[in-house]
Amino acid sequence: MSWKAIARSEVGTSHQSQEIPCQDYGFYRIYDDVIVGAVADGAGSAKYSDVGSQLAVKTGLKYLSKISEYLHKRKRCWQRFSQKLSQTEAEKLFSKTHKKVLAELCNKATTEDYSIHDLACTLLVFVATPNWLAAMQIGDGFIVVRPHEDSGYQLLFKPDKGEFANETTFITSENALKEMQVDVISGEQEFICVSTDGLEKVAIRLQEWKAFPPFFKPFEEYLRETSNPEENDKYLIELLQSERLNARTDDDKTLLLCLWERE
Repeated sequence: MSWKAIARSEVGTSHQSQEIPCQDYGFYRIYDDVIVGAVADGAGSAKYSDVGSQLAVKTGLKYLSKISEYLHKRKRCWQRFSQKLSQTEAEKLFSKTHKKVLAELCNKATTEDYSIHDLACTLLVFVATPNWLAAMQIGDGFIVVRPHEDSGYQLLFKPDKGEFANETTFITSENALKEMQVDVISGEQEFICVSTDGLEKVAIRLQEWKAFPPFFKPFEEYLRETSNPEENDKYLIELLQSERLNARTDDDKTLLLCLWERE
């Protein structure tokens, strides 16, 4: 049994016309039967949000990769721990993740003589094992999972939307920890999809905030049929660049797709 995963981002047509770089970023790391992933979306109003989103993801993954030490302190085995984190433990873990990311953003801002708000971005992260998943979301975007032996795709959090259009909470916001959403779910999550808000219109039924199955099923089938997604990314790239998709959304688009594959 093992994880398959791929993360790709494409610049939106509105940013292409303005010659603005992609402000999204997503990546993951796999450690035997554990996967950690992160996705960030830079604030459109932030001057260097593309830098902020990359730094947030890389710092978040670096810190979460040390979760083995966190679990060992509780006398659990990194390779085969089955007991899920408690809600309190998960909130503590992700609060520390936020602290680490914010510290790195502050260091970058100081070094480059930026304002910290020039690096503003959302952040979605998760840790998944064969037995449980813990996830955190600051801002908009979405995390969708499909449990093993369950045909339904489940949206973990309602995206954080402010009072006005395109308004959300960023990791640099003063109320970031207060607005941070955390959840821990038991059981084997066979499929995981994490994305920025650029794909919300096509992936989520916005009126009821539920996942739209026809959007996710082809991605799960793609992972199942592809032995090495990172080396065979043509399908995903072409979809993210397609005129059909760009007609629905002109924002940057990021997909982090994960599949727990049984032998």
